[in-house]
Amino acid sequence: MRFGKLIGLIALLIALYLLWKIRVVVLLAFSAVAIATLLNRIVRKLVRWQLQRGVAIALTLVTISTAVAIILRITVPPFVDQVTQWLDRVPLEVAQISGWLQTVDDQIPIELTELTQQLDTFVRDIPRVLRSVFSNFFLLFRGTFALVVNSLLVLIVTIMLLANPQAYRQTFTAVFPKFYRHRIKDILDKCEQSLVAWGIGILFNMMVITVLSFIGLRLIDVPLPIGNAFAAGLLTFIPNVGPVLSVVPPAILGLLEAPWKAVAVLILYVVIQQIESNLLTPLVMKRQVSLLPAITLISQLICGILFGFLGLFLALPIVVIGQVWIQELLIEDIMNGWEQKKEQKPYLAFKRRDRYRDQSLDQ
Repeated sequence: MRFGKLIGLIALLIALYLLWKIRVVVLLAFSAVAIATLLNRIVRKLVRWQLQRGVAIALTLVTISTAVAIILRITVPPFVDQVTQWLDRVPLEVAQISGWLQTVDDQIPIELTELTQQLDTFVRDIPRVLRSVFSNFFLLFRGTFALVVNSLLVLIVTIMLLANPQAYRQTFTAVFPKFYRHRIKDILDKCEQSLVAWGIGILFNMMVITVLSFIGLRLIDVPLPIGNAFAAGLLTFIPNVGPVLSVVPPAILGLLEAPWKAVAVLILYVVIQQIESNLLTPLVMKRQVSLLPAITLISQLICGILFGFLGLFLALPIVVIGQVWIQELLIEDIMNGWEQKKEQKPYLAFKRRDRYRDQSLDQ
């Protein structure tokens, strides 16, 4: 290996090591870029209505903040009341379950008595555990300094990107050779289209699933329908894994009241997921980048293992952007010209490059 190549390899390994050490910052920066890309579509529409860009950004942020505040104002007080009422009912539900366990204990062989007693002890400890969790949850949330700092970082970077997106876009394209910059701008445009289409579709799905879950849980009379419905809507952001996680809390709450409610909750969530998969996704996400389910699931597992919950949460937008880059850069510009290079026709292999060079000179 030549000395220059060795130095380049060492520099690459050092860069990869540094990126791994600051992987949380990289993910937060990606979050800011994704949010800014989605909000920039709204800002540009407001700018077309003869508003200054600064005013359009402020109006967009204030509108979103007001909508979130209104939603919290409407949903949080009823949720707190539901939690209080349900905690008052827990002892009666625990007594009922203890009766079921006693009935089972009378009907099973004697060697399973110890297991039944352990289940009974576990059920009796549920009220104490739940009260401890609910009483300390908000204090724990308020005391999480890192979460607040990270949220502020994402917000500040998002505002900076919205203030002058073209400057950051030009800085990014300047990293590539001059003849290829026009092609990079085209890829960035496709990334924006795919991300915006996915964002609109997932937000619509989240709202519909939240409403359907709330209506279904109220009809079944499962405790805490507001909180469980919002959890189901938010976890829709994480496909495959999210729907499975969202069904666990309402199913347990339904089981504490009556076994048939747990079964009804499972049926309800299966029906809702079928509606999402067969109706909402094809209807809303027609222009979305087609994502293979197996690749999506594997990507979620990889991101979750490498980067934790933040990586799991951002896995799908990462896949959306990554698929565009792989399709355009690797497949279109490299792999599709491989056979031409093999046939020793370099003028064909570099014909695309010459076209982009001419286009960049015309700019």
